Amino acid sequence: MKFLVKSSKYILYFFAFFCLCFYAEAQEITVLNKKSNEPIPSVAIYNKSKSKSVITDFYGKANLELFEASEILYFKHISYNLFLVSKSLILNKKVALNPKSQGLDEIVLSASKFKENKRDIPKKISSVSARTIAFENPQTSADLLQSTGQVYIQKSQLGGGSPIIRGFSTNRLLITVDGVRMNNAIFRGGNIQNVISIDPFSIQNTEVSLGAGNVIYGSDAIGGVMSFYTKTPKVSYTDSIYLKTNAVLRYASASQEKTAHLDVNYGFKKWAFITNASYTDFGDLRMGSHGPEDYLRPEFVVTNNNEDIIVENNNQNIQKFSGYHQHNIMQKARYEANEDLDFDLGIFYTATSNTPRYDRLIRYNGDNLRSAEWYYGPQKWFMTNLNVTKLISNSNLFDKVKATIAYQNFQESRIDRNFQSEIRNVREEGVDAFSFNLDLEKSLTDKTAFFYGVEYVHNTIHSNGFQENITTNTIEPTVSRYPDGSTWQSAAVYTSLKYKLNNNVVFQTGLRFNNVISKANFSKNNVFLNLPFTEANNNSSALTGTAGVSWSPNELLQWKLNFSSAFRAPNIDDIGKVFDSEPGSVVVPNNNLDPEHAYGGELGLNLNFSDVVILDTATYYTYLNNALDRRDTDLNGESEIFYDGELSNIQSIQNVTKSWIYGFEIGAKINFSETLKLTSQYNIVGGTEETDGLEVPVRHVSPNFGNTHLIWQNKTIKADAFINYNGALSFNQLAPSERSKAYLYALDNDGNPYSPSWYTLNFRLQYQLNRATSITTSLENITDQRYRTYSSGISAPGRNLIVALKYKL
Repeated sequence: MKFLVKSSKYILYFFAFFCLCFYAEAQEITVLNKKSNEPIPSVAIYNKSKSKSVITDFYGKANLELFEASEILYFKHISYNLFLVSKSLILNKKVALNPKSQGLDEIVLSASKFKENKRDIPKKISSVSARTIAFENPQTSADLLQSTGQVYIQKSQLGGGSPIIRGFSTNRLLITVDGVRMNNAIFRGGNIQNVISIDPFSIQNTEVSLGAGNVIYGSDAIGGVMSFYTKTPKVSYTDSIYLKTNAVLRYASASQEKTAHLDVNYGFKKWAFITNASYTDFGDLRMGSHGPEDYLRPEFVVTNNNEDIIVENNNQNIQKFSGYHQHNIMQKARYEANEDLDFDLGIFYTATSNTPRYDRLIRYNGDNLRSAEWYYGPQKWFMTNLNVTKLISNSNLFDKVKATIAYQNFQESRIDRNFQSEIRNVREEGVDAFSFNLDLEKSLTDKTAFFYGVEYVHNTIHSNGFQENITTNTIEPTVSRYPDGSTWQSAAVYTSLKYKLNNNVVFQTGLRFNNVISKANFSKNNVFLNLPFTEANNNSSALTGTAGVSWSPNELLQWKLNFSSAFRAPNIDDIGKVFDSEPGSVVVPNNNLDPEHAYGGELGLNLNFSDVVILDTATYYTYLNNALDRRDTDLNGESEIFYDGELSNIQSIQNVTKSWIYGFEIGAKINFSETLKLTSQYNIVGGTEETDGLEVPVRHVSPNFGNTHLIWQNKTIKADAFINYNGALSFNQLAPSERSKAYLYALDNDGNPYSPSWYTLNFRLQYQLNRATSITTSLENITDQRYRTYSSGISAPGRNLIVALKYKL
């Protein structure tokens, strides 16, 4: 009897334990993507009062035991629509969430500064998400832009990357970071490298708006706008601190790159902070083994005891000297006062080491290399910005409002010394840039949204020039690159109206009035130049507009038609710069310049065959009038002056040309299955400009280019086999200014410079080792091609093994 009682007691204990385990298991649910059926990590689950909350783990699992059966649960994730359900109604221990607007990429911010569905925008916008960035693993933000397949990148040196979009580049393209204009008053017509100051590890998503964007962004946005949005600190929905950490180590063989990155997000219920830090060290870049011998580096200059000698390069594929290093720091703070009011503060700092200007180091003067030294000093960028966003308002004037105030400081310098010369030329520049933006949205009716805003920007330029004798260590002042103390300011108002006739037709139109004032005083530089004027005051105004329609007659078709005008006002680089544009030529200031204006149209067609085959095409045309370009001129009746010890032809920036640029783009996506897909993008660009009564090729019209990717993915592995390809430009297709730079190009059978076609075969693999650790490996340029992208001064990497290890907590 005692045995039976004792046995019954153990049976009851076991049964109770079993019930508890079963209950605990029954409380565990899995949150899935409704379309792909994949688990979703980091979903916040909370009750109405937010007094209870949990977050799904890496496998999308969460335990709901702290919630009552009758409570309504909220499921929230940035990439998915908010979902509400009673706990008692959750079936099969699974909850499926719908992706937002067919995925995060379908929501864009750059079109109006507020979230909009991409399908409503009557122009083409290319988006790159944080997940794609992590997979593609770009070394710089210039490489990130290139991966879109719609931005062409020129590189004068390894520490560079100058975007080209639809035949426009440099100061005819606009760069923004978190809505703040990065372009400043010394952005030049030549290639610019400022985009590498943006840390790709800090980016949440990137949007490239193809074509004019002047209504929202003002001067410079003629060819396109590149909008970078950095990571937003995430608050906690529980009583405990929300802590998330990512650490990355990366190595690349072609440049001996070594990169370390760490970011930490720590969030409370109202406050959240994110710290982001990256460091990258690049060695001398190795080019490929198969290609034009014209790109080889047979010799280089070394200096011992102030004596320059030319040394034979033991490995001509190694591009001596091209290496540099860079560090990036970002600190952001966020205060969520309530669900519709946010305060965001960002602090950014980026600095490079001295960066060799490789294309200048490979120039010859007769039989000898021209330069013993030519490098950029540290390129430094500092920005702090405060953004206040209110998304719900009862005001008669607006429903949503966003105010942004920012300060930026840019520092750059150029140092050069000719072969066997004692004189080192140093020119240092700095820009203080203040800006204020106020953007508002008002829903006039259920079908009509009205956007409007104001912008003010003020730049002050600091510039200094001196010559240093490396033998005597004496220093003497010389002409600075820009007139010191120059100012540039822009004030603008804009309006935009979106009218949604029905679910199929959306009209959008807008106007912007912009006034730009530049002031420069040449008194200091006139000691060296003796200009016929002492100051320049440029006052430019422009009224620009856009009008377009997006029409989706059925699920198969979507048409987009857009017309726009755009402008670029002369900046300090245009009216006041002094520099050697090419061997034997020097550019001097011009105090009589007008804005350049662009007028264009775009027609796009999207074909969607049941989400299996998707084709996205666009054709465009842009006419640029009164364009600013470099031309020969004279100074006090003289056509030549001595500059840095060399007799040089005198040139200046002038309103002398007009150009016609046109092109066609086609993108394709084929979803063979949930795990296998193919994507492809191809771009055809053409253009001519009028020079001295003749039509010649436009300098920044790139060759035809594109890529094709075959991607396979499951829960733990993602593989991508892809091809990058690029057409040729013959000698006759090169712009006149490019034909004079034979050192950048290969030589054809007649000995003339040209840009050869090229291709690369590549493979990338990402493997999720466990919940916290993933490894991404790439083998790029598998066949070890030796090539240069158009107009570049440095050859691209040869066969390149890239390995990145990521750990997240």
